[in-house]
Amino acid sequence: MTHIDPDALVASLRRLQKDRSATGIVHHLERIVQVVDRLFGYSGAGLMFAEEDRTLRFLFATDERGRSLEHAQAATGQGPCVAAYAGDTAVTTVDVRDDVRWPALKDLLHPEVRGVAGVPIRLGGVPVGTLNVYQDSPHEWQESDTQALHAYAHVIEQVLVAAIEADEKAVLADQLQYALDYRIVIERAIGYLMGKHDLTASQAFTGLRKQARDSRRKVSDLAAELLGEQGPKSVADPDHVG
Repeated sequence: MTHIDPDALVASLRRLQKDRSATGIVHHLERIVQVVDRLFGYSGAGLMFAEEDRTLRFLFATDERGRSLEHAQAATGQGPCVAAYAGDTAVTTVDVRDDVRWPALKDLLHPEVRGVAGVPIRLGGVPVGTLNVYQDSPHEWQESDTQALHAYAHVIEQVLVAAIEADEKAVLADQLQYALDYRIVIERAIGYLMGKHDLTASQAFTGLRKQARDSRRKVSDLAAELLGEQGPKSVADPDHVG
């Protein structure tokens, strides 16, 4: 059972609501996901948004295991987060790997993705994405878990509404699209490193992130450079990536 401290929940929500305009919307959304992960001790958290064709796409995940969950659902069109979006309701599973509702997921998931919960994110009462968390072992979700997730989903909704009400709809769309695009660049760079240096996805991502931190750069910028899409340099030495 997840222990949720009500005081910590309220304090965290107040801070996020107060600071929502202090940084760019994309960075603020990522911060919310990271706070959800840290505050409640989940194994990981993630955020997905729907495109015009109502297909959910991965936007943020706190680690590689969470990324496998988002990618598996995007690839198969099924899973607890897809169900939360389609049904506009909270959806949980004790063990997604053994859940008969989504048989196609098992072979695509990291083995340590087990208990999963997702809640919808809405704009104008219409679901536009999901906030998701997972545990690395089978997990019995409590009502307090879904209530807390709904509270953070509401903060995300406020962030989006505030941007739209400030007549920044085009900027919002551009920022979200940029976030989606740079995640694709990172995924391509990870695949390149895996093939070139015989690494696992986890090793490639960890090495890429370490080099970005060591050089005080964004992972997306380093990934683009690696792929030759920005700048004259490239990262060819495997020592640079882990």
